[in-house]
This record gives sequence, C-alpha cells and structure tokens, in this order.
Amino acid sequence: MQIDIQYIKLVLIHVGIGLMMYFISPFSRLFFLAIVVFFLIRIVMAPSSRKTFEVLKACAYISGVEVLLRMTDGAIFYESSKYLVVLFVLFGIFYKGISNKAYPYFFYLIALVPAIIVASTNIGFDINFRTNIAFVLSGPVALGVTALYCYDKKITLKQIMDIILYLGLPIISMTTYLFLYSPSLKDVLSGTQSNFAASGGFGPNQVATILGLGMFAFTARVFLKSPGLLLKVFNALIFSAIAYRAVITFSRGGVVGAIIIIVAFLIVLYFRSNKKQRSNIITSFALFLAALSITWTISSNQSEGLIDKRYANQDAMGREKADLSTGRVDLFVNELDGFIENPFFGVGASVMKEIRKETLGVGIVSHNELSRLLSEHGILGVLILLVLIIKPLMYRVNNKKNFFFYAFLFFWFATINHSAMRIAAPAFIYGLSLLNITYEKHPIYRKQIKQQAL
Repeated sequence: MQIDIQYIKLVLIHVGIGLMMYFISPFSRLFFLAIVVFFLIRIVMAPSSRKTFEVLKACAYISGVEVLLRMTDGAIFYESSKYLVVLFVLFGIFYKGISNKAYPYFFYLIALVPAIIVASTNIGFDINFRTNIAFVLSGPVALGVTALYCYDKKITLKQIMDIILYLGLPIISMTTYLFLYSPSLKDVLSGTQSNFAASGGFGPNQVATILGLGMFAFTARVFLKSPGLLLKVFNALIFSAIAYRAVITFSRGGVVGAIIIIVAFLIVLYFRSNKKQRSNIITSFALFLAALSITWTISSNQSEGLIDKRYANQDAMGREKADLSTGRVDLFVNELDGFIENPFFGVGASVMKEIRKETLGVGIVSHNELSRLLSEHGILGVLILLVLIIKPLMYRVNNKKNFFFYAFLFFWFATINHSAMRIAAPAFIYGLSLLNITYEKHPIYRKQIKQQAL
C-alpha cells in the first residue's frame, strides 16, 4: 500500500491549526500574519521557473483560508484576502509578465472605473462610499488581475494538483473548527433556514461555498492522487467530513455548486482517460458514491429529517415554501429595473444598496453578480459579462489540455449567482481556468545492443 507521509503530515498540521484557532483566540491573527510573510518570502526567493507556481499556491491558500479568518477575526481587514490575491498576482506580473493575448481583461478592468465616477455623483464621497466601493469592486478587480496573469501561463499537472491541495488544506482547518464550534447539530437546529450556529457563527452562504470548494479539492485527490486503497479511503473520509459540514449549514448554494463542478470534472476526466484509467475511475467512483450516501444519511439523521425538507424547499412542518430563492429573485428583478432605468452607465457601484436602503429601509447587498453588473455598470456591464464568458471559451477551443477547465469556470459562474463576489475564491478559480496545463513526458529507455566481437 502506498502512503504519502508528507501529505498526511500536512493534513494533520491543518487539523492542529483548526484546534488552535478554536482554543486560542489570538492565534488566528498571528496565523494570518505568518502566512502573509511566509508566502511573500516564497514568491520572492523562488527561482524564475517556479515563480508562477509559488504565486498561485499563495493565492490558493489565501482563497481557501479567507472565510476561516473572517469567522475568527484573524484578518486585519474584512477584504484582506482579496487584496492579498491582487498583491501576490502583481508580484507574479512583475516577475513573469502577462500574455499579449490577455488584452480583453485590460478592457474589463478599465470598464469597472465609470461605475465609481457615477456612484460619486449619485451618493457623494464619504467613508461609507469608500467602504462600499471596496466591498463591491475588490472581487471583480481581483478577478481581472488574476485573469490577466493566468492567461496561457504554463503549469504542469502535478503543480495544478498541488495548487488545488493548497486550496483544500485550510478548508480542513475550517472543518475542524466547525466540529468544535457546534459538535451537536440537534442542539442548534431551529428550522430549515440557513444555520449560523452550524456555520461557526458566520454567514452560512460563504461557509458553504468554501466547504463546497473543499469537496471538489478532495474529490480531485480521490481520483487523481490516491494510488492505493488506503489513501483513497483517507481522502474519501476528508471529503465526507467537509461535505457533512457543508450540508448542515442549510445553505444550498455552496453544496449545489460543489455537485455541479464535481460532475463537470468527472465527466471530462472519464472521457479524457484510456480504458485502464476508466476502470480505476469507476472503482473510485463507487467509493465516492458510498461516501456521499453515508454523509447524507448522517446529515439527515442528525438534523432529524430537516435537511431533507430544506432541499425539498419545505419548512419544518413540511409545507412547501413560496420562494425557492429565499428572496434572491426579487433582488434580481429589482436590479434589472435599475438597468432598464439607467441603461448606459448604470446607477453606479454600490448605489443599488443605497437605493434599497432608502426605499425598503434596509441596505440589502446583492447575491447575484450578473444582475449587479447590469444595474450598476449599464451597457459596460453587458460587455464585461461577454468578456468573462466568451474569452475563456475561445481559449478552450485551441487549448483543451486543462481538464479542470469546466469545473473552474462553472464554480465561478455558480458562485456569483448565489453569493456574488463576497469572497476571493471565485475570482481566483476563474483565473485557473485560463492556465495552460502541460503534461510531463516520461523518458524512454532504449536497451543498447552490444556489438559482438568480430
């Protein structure tokens, strides 16, 4: 049986980090500072051939740890992770440059600017204005900068698997923290609505989104980095623990998004594999389905059937809820109205929130990045969406090596439709879809023929 000792050590270290986060409050802030210093040193000191790899590992880890740092008050600023992704990528651009074919993302970044000007004329400059602008535009800017850098950058299959691992490791820490925060689900249940207590006292939507990303990360390891049965079972157990905590947040968006990207990944993997590899995939898939079934059964049992009602769109009494989207459709329609009334330059960045504050008395923030782009950026928002959707698909036509492509792109699209760009992950993962994955060539050994003595 093959056992990757180094990998198991990393998993155990991150279980320990989750324990420290829970039991020692100041540790979270110290950990944040430590990882920033650690990755900056790694990027600066790395040889030129590894710069891109180190930059992407740093961004992956920051994206994976962001929600854990938020729920434990570890980050210096709420948007720190997005700023750090931009910072690390700028280091990468300084060292390795960008592709001359990535110019549509320059247009994308420039197209974000008019919304700031329009917003300043509508609501004026003040502290809240600057905070709101940072909140709604830090994610899109992080996406644009990451896409610029990642476009056609060469990364090996082994390196992309390591990047996915760095994304998943801090999610192990968050899962550990969640088990400590609310070990008994029955003690914190109050209905079928999203559950803050089961989400570490933080926003269930963000928590479920990151846990869903963790489900994908360890699915990839089950199928691609588990050469022996023992390692497959080990990774399947990690997957199950993460999936359980994702399901019991009662926030459906992150879990449904995880299922979408896992299915996309497995379909591409299966059809890209040869006959022998397909046999191994089927074996792994059987284990994967068993882990899913056990996870759902435990979730249903621990929630006393409430989780089944949640996904059936029912309340605790079993009555069907009127609105499957929990109010998101109303926000979507409201923002489309904003676009129709201001079709050229939109209402301005973050102005829809201020409009809702005046009309409804509550400054509700959009859950949907698509409608927000239209309402706040107008016709430029339409052009931005065209760039974001068409450019990667055009790249895919001539480069089909990245079999994570659809999984990455679907994660971005699914996430911005239920959680906008509240976290750095969709911005960073979008960039990964633009990478040029290369495959190591195994050396060919030829037996030398000895000449017989004449």
